[in-house]
Amino acid sequence: MYEGVVQDLIDELGQLPGIGPKGAQRIAFYLLSADPEAVRRLAAVLVEVTERVRFCRVCCNVAEDDECRICKDARRDPSVICVVEEPKDVAAIEKIREFRGRYHVLGGAISPIDGVGPDDLRIRELMARLADGVVTEIILATDPNLEGEATATYLARMIKPIGIRVTRPASGLPVGGELEYADEVTLGRAFEGRRLLDV
Repeated sequence: MYEGVVQDLIDELGQLPGIGPKGAQRIAFYLLSADPEAVRRLAAVLVEVTERVRFCRVCCNVAEDDECRICKDARRDPSVICVVEEPKDVAAIEKIREFRGRYHVLGGAISPIDGVGPDDLRIRELMARLADGVVTEIILATDPNLEGEATATYLARMIKPIGIRVTRPASGLPVGGELEYADEVTLGRAFEGRRLLDV
């Protein structure tokens, strides 16, 4: 549609997750009208992140060293591991400042439709971490969708025979939500995960 390098830019931006053709076009034209120095800084950061960032050798989270800052932190409880799908899930849990254990990032979820099986995830690395007997609880914090549930079930079946406690975060109604708008699965989970009120 456009000529040369402009179309190349739109095509490359369009390959990013969550960016469709229109979004790619908007970003491309924003970059064309932006301050050249700001664009150079963005380009430099993109190059730097691909050169410096790797996966933590312990938990597979993103890191600039062999280990991420969470795995290096001696104040974190090594007996509890929260298993998540992606590094962005670690960031989401860290925001609440409630969890003081460690993490394991699978790198996705089991999805036969997308051709992702257990061998495509970092499950072997997780099982290796459980071998030393330090871990007493695994929290399976995969997404509450079909793929996440399948992954959690698969992992629970592998881990329970080892004798490690396997838990899953409660799911249900959001604060401020209304019952009439909740789907059946969410409402069902809310009732399953009900707790005693201390008054």
